[in-house]
Amino acid sequence: MAAARRGLCEICPNAPPEHVDHCRKTGRVRGVLCFNCNSAIGKLGDDPGAVRRAAAYLEGNSWKPTLVAPGVYQLPS
Repeated sequence: MAAARRGLCEICPNAPPEHVDHCRKTGRVRGVLCFNCNSAIGKLGDDPGAVRRAAAYLEGNSWKPTLVAPGVYQLPS
């Protein structure tokens, strides 16, 4: 797996993969990650929604209202 990624983490291309990542519910191997990326997704509870919210927060989008109809905005919850 690591060779297929040219010896780099599957999330960040900055570090060598040191950990085989797996789904904690099914035990299925997902890939190889560096320590930091493996820890980060684990601390977010392996929840894709939490990862998306974290990305939106970092991009500054989590606090912006969403246009749902002309002149109608939905505030983030």
